[in-house]
Amino acid sequence: MSFLLRRPIFSIGLVITLTLVAIALVSLVWTPLPPTKMQIVHRLKPPMAQGLLGTDQFGRDVASMLMVGAWNSLSTSLLAVAIGATLGTGVGVIVAAIRGLTESVVMRICDIIFAVPPILSAMLLGAFIGSGRFTAIIAIAVFMVPVFARLTLGAAQQIWTRDYVTAAIGMGRNRAKITIVHVLPNIANQIIVQVTIQLGLAILTEAGLSFLGLGMPPPAPTWGRMLSDAQTFLGQAPWLALLPGLAIALAVMGLNMLGDGLRDLLDPRDQS
Repeated sequence: MSFLLRRPIFSIGLVITLTLVAIALVSLVWTPLPPTKMQIVHRLKPPMAQGLLGTDQFGRDVASMLMVGAWNSLSTSLLAVAIGATLGTGVGVIVAAIRGLTESVVMRICDIIFAVPPILSAMLLGAFIGSGRFTAIIAIAVFMVPVFARLTLGAAQQIWTRDYVTAAIGMGRNRAKITIVHVLPNIANQIIVQVTIQLGLAILTEAGLSFLGLGMPPPAPTWGRMLSDAQTFLGQAPWLALLPGLAIALAVMGLNMLGDGLRDLLDPRDQS
């Protein structure tokens, strides 16, 4: 509790993130109205005039769409980050254990992947397998792999220089066992922090992909598509762009603040 009082940024990030997760989970069982239900007679109604947050150009309830969009954005981003973190961490710890030429080759591959933004990757994938949720997940995950590979490699290399690892090598333990017993537990905190931060980036990227029509296909509501659809009605119904834009900004800000707080919380030098 004292940590929460001393770290208001972490506390705010935690509240925002938990609220977002709660809204996303509630949307699985309840929304004010079916998010895809069209009521043309009630189109472009402002907030409170028809529903809590108004309606869009088809008369769909904006609040319901935002709730379902939260789940779609979170679940897509979480799956992508989970895949990228798992593969990247695996690559990082393996390369740290092997070293040599393997390290140089893997790092050059990471550089190449970094040179291709996830939106371009999604466009290339979409040309071959079509756009959709799977395309967005793979495009984001591929970009996440080198992020976690670099982080894990650097952190693991530091652990391999520690005395207790040297002693374990001297006792005849193989590198795979040392990686599992000594390396991974000691870099887990850095991976957790990075997952939180990259999840915010993944939400922003997913919104960008949906904005370009490369995310989940309609009529599934996504924050990015809501922004895209709102372009035509900025003068007539500005809340259609303001609300999903605010949701994206809050989600990313909350996760970044949570990540910064977790970095302090898991820092062994700050355990007072």
